[in-house]
Amino acid sequence: MEINKAPCDREQFNHFGKSSTECISPADCRPGNGHFLAEVLEGLRKPQKELPPKYFYDDRGAQLFEDICTMDEYYIPLTEASIIDDHIVEMVELLGEDVLLVEYGCGDCAKTRILLNHLRQPAGFVPIDISFEQLQRVSVALTGEYPGLEVLPVCADYTCDFELPAPCRPPARKVVFFPGSTLGNFDPLPAQLFLKEAGRVCGPGGALLLGIDLAKDPGVLHKAYNDSNGITAEFNLNLLKRINLELDANFKLEQFQHYAFYNLAANRMEMHLVSLREQRVYVGGLVFDFAQGESIWTESSYKYTLAGFEKLATSAGFGVDRVWTDERQWFSVHYLVKDGCKRGAASRRG
Repeated sequence: MEINKAPCDREQFNHFGKSSTECISPADCRPGNGHFLAEVLEGLRKPQKELPPKYFYDDRGAQLFEDICTMDEYYIPLTEASIIDDHIVEMVELLGEDVLLVEYGCGDCAKTRILLNHLRQPAGFVPIDISFEQLQRVSVALTGEYPGLEVLPVCADYTCDFELPAPCRPPARKVVFFPGSTLGNFDPLPAQLFLKEAGRVCGPGGALLLGIDLAKDPGVLHKAYNDSNGITAEFNLNLLKRINLELDANFKLEQFQHYAFYNLAANRMEMHLVSLREQRVYVGGLVFDFAQGESIWTESSYKYTLAGFEKLATSAGFGVDRVWTDERQWFSVHYLVKDGCKRGAASRRG
């Protein structure tokens, strides 16, 4: 990913100053169905069948995740938002004026709005998400809410190489915003590589503001990923529905069941789809046999200690400048800078 290059394949980035009723079309850098199929087939061929969690987020999946974020059991969104709200003055001071804010996996931009409500003369905002429809809706909404701010939406898989747009007004610095617990979806080595790439995008003088879920009582985690309303189960199964619709597959959703548990040895939650019977599934013209009880691993969510994440950040070339937590220390927000660029000693709350 690189800043200051031409848009991916079109010049359809929205600039603020347009009417919010105008059609806003994010630059479409999504991988095609051929890439989607290749990754699905690769995952299903593994001894432990798996599917990339990034493909949860078609339009229906994005809407289901918004519903998950409103549930009491899923503590992450409200906890993180409260941390940002409590420390917004300090965060805005660190980000400074004329910042270009780049958000990976922006979703509905709920937490981003807290920052945008307080940032001083930001040079622009680049929301990035893999769900085109949701990104378009959010971009339209933001144009009406923040007159004077340049919004440059990009629809992309942010783990792949793509080009980012340059704002009209040159920024003083770039800050990557990565809220939620999405970094936890990466295994440790890919997480390190992702952080290194984010550091390259930030460039000299840049920074990374991100959310990290913390290790806690497994009972709390179990409820968060097995909600009483079954929305997380529907979200998980929707991945198979999407594969059926887009890749000519024949998964029978009623023959698979959502299963989420805490893997204590690996310090992560795991989500699986378990086959309820022996069955055969066709995907892209290929055959995959499932034994009863065999699962497809759809997501990991690593839970860190503060010291453990600092070690990961340091290995990726970052220094931890600030850490904010809630009083229960269930969640944390970190402000990371390139080594040698610390602006002050790290502080902790909670």
